[in-house]
Amino acid sequence: MKKIYIDPETYHYYPLEVAGIKRDLPICKVNDNLYIGAFVIFGDIELTTACATELCKRLPEHDVMITAEAKGIPLICEMARINKAPRYIVARKAPKLYMREPISVTVRSITTAALQVLYLDKSDADYMKGKRVVIVDDVISTGESLHSIEQLVEKSGGNVVGRMTILAEGDATERKDITFLEELPLFVPEKK
Repeated sequence: MKKIYIDPETYHYYPLEVAGIKRDLPICKVNDNLYIGAFVIFGDIELTTACATELCKRLPEHDVMITAEAKGIPLICEMARINKAPRYIVARKAPKLYMREPISVTVRSITTAALQVLYLDKSDADYMKGKRVVIVDDVISTGESLHSIEQLVEKSGGNVVGRMTILAEGDATERKDITFLEELPLFVPEKK
């Protein structure tokens, strides 16, 4: 796990290059002992397209892809478009009126303060049954969100055949079951 020691008062951005695209990530405080580089693909079509293209080159044989709401949505949409996939699945953060017999799991993410619940509509669960499923996300850090999506896939009778992300952060960089494009270090305040 790569850590960079910083002075939070002077170190505000981390330069990152991924899929041939350069961006400066704002450094954000998680707690007094940990900062992260905020990687946000929302609205960044160039970055989303480049990363989706690179991840698609590494996609295992699969039948459907799934992501969690919300930051993985533009990525999975672009990956599905590139692969001419007829459908992808999104685990939602709240039950919706259209959902019939939703299934759910709880998750604690490094970027969200409170415990969350992910929901999957029965029709999506039925669609995954017996299928090879690839989980897609923008950043995997603690693996908690990933684990929750895996539980939804298992509850649905699907078989996880791949876990893909643009960036691996923290302990996720050591995992051999995740395909990622680049590592994102964690940032630790220098002791004064």
